[in-house]
Amino acid sequence: MATVILVRHGRTTANATGLLAGRTVGVGLDETGRDQAAVTGDRLAAVPVVGVVSSPLERCQQTARFILDRQTGTPHAPIDADLTECDYGQWQGRLLSDLATEPLWPVVQSQPSAVTFPGGESMAAMQARSVAAIRRHDAAFEAEFGPGAVWVAVSHGDIIKSILADAYGMHLDLFQRISVGPASVSIVQYGSSRPSVHATNTDAGDLSWLAKGTVSGDAPVGGGAGPTAARTSSA
Repeated sequence: MATVILVRHGRTTANATGLLAGRTVGVGLDETGRDQAAVTGDRLAAVPVVGVVSSPLERCQQTARFILDRQTGTPHAPIDADLTECDYGQWQGRLLSDLATEPLWPVVQSQPSAVTFPGGESMAAMQARSVAAIRRHDAAFEAEFGPGAVWVAVSHGDIIKSILADAYGMHLDLFQRISVGPASVSIVQYGSSRPSVHATNTDAGDLSWLAKGTVSGDAPVGGGAGPTAARTSSA
């Protein structure tokens, strides 16, 4: 089975000021975000990825470039609108501190499956399109490159949280329990019987084990031995 590495974009000027950027054009990585994306690119340099699929928004394409520039091959690099940010409608461009006073805010926190943003998208529709896109690309990369294929999807916090919730078998109403930080790495494999989540919201650690092929689709009873990878120690 193929492996998808879910990467959130690095920090942006909007993130740093508490603004809900949504699909606003021209929101790019700030200096901290560029540093975060560079670290993620360095982590993934040890993994020969066959593709880096990105949301069309600038902050994701910038993050994807840090990953692509550190790959020795020439991975496919398509843009997929189904991985773009949620359409927050009239909430877009407003401060999170102001949005927290809206009657819809507690529903977003506790029952997101019931939320449709005013003038925008429902959170259920957001999850449906993003999960379908991930599964579609995953199947295509495996068909073209074989079951050991590893690929990257660069997207947004709520998008990745909704994809992880689906992979965990969690109802969308529980997805706010998942944290996905800027430039973080999460890892999912879609097996024939169920998805397997191998990492969530990591910002450090060796990923070279991903270059060694797939793991069994069966869950190891007792937890198994885990991936074998070179370990380094510091004095």
